[in-house]
Amino acid sequence: MPTFDEKEKRLVEGCVNNDRRCQEEFYRKFFATMYQFVCRYTSDKEEALHIVNSGFLRVFKKIEQFGFKGSLEGWVRKIMFHAVANHFRSQKNKIQFMTLEDYDKPEAATQLHSFYEEDILKMIELLPNASANVFKLFALEGFTHAEIGEQLSISVGTSKWHLSEARKRLRELIAKQTLRKNAE
Repeated sequence: MPTFDEKEKRLVEGCVNNDRRCQEEFYRKFFATMYQFVCRYTSDKEEALHIVNSGFLRVFKKIEQFGFKGSLEGWVRKIMFHAVANHFRSQKNKIQFMTLEDYDKPEAATQLHSFYEEDILKMIELLPNASANVFKLFALEGFTHAEIGEQLSISVGTSKWHLSEARKRLRELIAKQTLRKNAE
């Protein structure tokens, strides 16, 4: 279990008590990291800033729920991911924010963008449990392999293998669904 320094504890407690100085310090501490995180899902800088600010609003509303049971940054990242998902869901966009793999082939990216979020989430449920759990923690919630290893009591290497396996199987499922859609 990670240890939290007194400054981080004071910062969280101040945010719980709606102390504006603590909220500003918290925002400044995590802004750059969360902005980069959100920019992975959208290239529009204004949209990214809007999502980050919405995410921080959610963080401050839920800060009292943080129980110092994991990484504070990981907890903020998880809420930020939900802000990204909610933003695109409210825009009724296709699942443009979920990166399964760094595609270098335009046709692969086109295949992925033809699916809605619900389609991809259903496909994730078809994966073996261990691979699905690692994929969700890494791709959807933003945890590192070290954090996943700690949570699931597996090695970093095993976490990476499960992520690779999940991506491979999801690509296969996407290809099959694309063939079905094109045949219709």
